[in-house]
Amino acid sequence: MAETRPTATAAAKPASSVKPAKSGNSISWMAPLACVIIGFLIWRFLIGDPSNFTKPDLNGGFWPSHEGAKTALSRMYLGGIIVPILIGCLLTVLTFVVERFLTIIKATGSGNINEFIRKVQYHLANKNVDSAIAECDRQKGSVGNVMKAGLRRYKEMITNSELDTEQKVLAIQKEVEEATALELPMLEKNLVFLSTIASVATLLGLLGTVMGMIRSFAALGDSGGGEAASKLSQGISEALYNTALGIGTSAISIIMYNVFTTKIDGITYGIDESGFTLTQSFASLYK
Repeated sequence: MAETRPTATAAAKPASSVKPAKSGNSISWMAPLACVIIGFLIWRFLIGDPSNFTKPDLNGGFWPSHEGAKTALSRMYLGGIIVPILIGCLLTVLTFVVERFLTIIKATGSGNINEFIRKVQYHLANKNVDSAIAECDRQKGSVGNVMKAGLRRYKEMITNSELDTEQKVLAIQKEVEEATALELPMLEKNLVFLSTIASVATLLGLLGTVMGMIRSFAALGDSGGGEAASKLSQGISEALYNTALGIGTSAISIIMYNVFTTKIDGITYGIDESGFTLTQSFASLYK
């Protein structure tokens, strides 16, 4: 009996021109730890400087027991050990706000995205693919990168005689999807820190306040008279610094998270529109 061998019935799948970006996120995970350490140093040596108190604890140590804060800022020191953590959270938010701002500005590219897509559509309507690719080079953003990857496959499919029109359109669409899959994670990277801190900072602030209230009422139980009431009110005021710092950090994080997600949604819409432009253009011009 003769041996039967499978025969190829379809053309080989074209290799993708999209190359995955090699990038790690270890530095991003180290940044919050570094910010908390810096927050402790600010709390311990700047806010907690002995010159800021009328009764400083000159023995030093990890958490000196200073008393008699001279300024509102030095009163924040008396809020307790949660304060440096909250300062670290605030520094983390500011760090990733700057990092995401620079990344999204770069991803947006130069010029208006809608205008860029219209220019590409014009060049494709005139069957001038090279000019469309040149527009992508000038755009220099995520939409331009995705469009450029799709245009390269678009150009290859024009001269391809082995696939029918539907298969060529699918090849262009797949190239656009692969390029999109590489661009979007870079846009959304590190937003998880902003969303997490938005929830955690408020809880940390409340935890610091509760701990301060516990200390205040414990001190009230050890003393009496008008002096006790004075210490209680002072202790409550110091404890509320935790709440204020936690709420402020959370508010900044939420606002910037919403700003960045709105910007990313605009870029994502431009990417989707660019993919639709390529497939529809090819299907109508190269039947």
